[in-house]
Amino acid sequence: MAIGSKLNTTLRGFIERQHLFFVATAAVEGRVNVSPKGMDSLRIIDDNRIVWLNLTGSGNETAAHLRDTNRMTLMFCAFEGDALILRVYGHAKTLHPRDPGWDEAVTQFPPMAGSRQIFDMTIDMVQTSCGTGVPLMRFEKQRGPEELLPYYADMGEDGVQDYWRRKNIESIDGQATGIFGD
Repeated sequence: MAIGSKLNTTLRGFIERQHLFFVATAAVEGRVNVSPKGMDSLRIIDDNRIVWLNLTGSGNETAAHLRDTNRMTLMFCAFEGDALILRVYGHAKTLHPRDPGWDEAVTQFPPMAGSRQIFDMTIDMVQTSCGTGVPLMRFEKQRGPEELLPYYADMGEDGVQDYWRRKNIESIDGQATGIFGD
């Protein structure tokens, strides 16, 4: 196991090759949430900062948790090639489409229907471990461009906001997500 305080060229390259990452957050009380994320939704700003575009989903746990406690962990696993697990620990803030800076920040990503938040994480620590317990699997394709994005594109902006009202205002523990402000 290796521990450091920031990314380096090797770790940045590893992240950029991954098709999938996991995000973990928790409020002081309630459940811990771990979510898989994919598509072209993550950017390394520098060795101390990562941002990722969060698309609409059936829950909104990360946003609720960050309102309570701004801790976040991202995990990347090598499912192909040499075994490696990388955990990136840090503190994050949430940027909503209504917030100043959204229009500029979202240009880092391709247009994606259902874009809900950008999470901006400052890295406190990085940790690698062997990953030999992770199975080898072949990447076939991302599902999102064919399934997720058209689903939200067909809804239109008003439909997506209605969906947020129904499914994204509170976490599963009843904590406010801030999707429509305080």
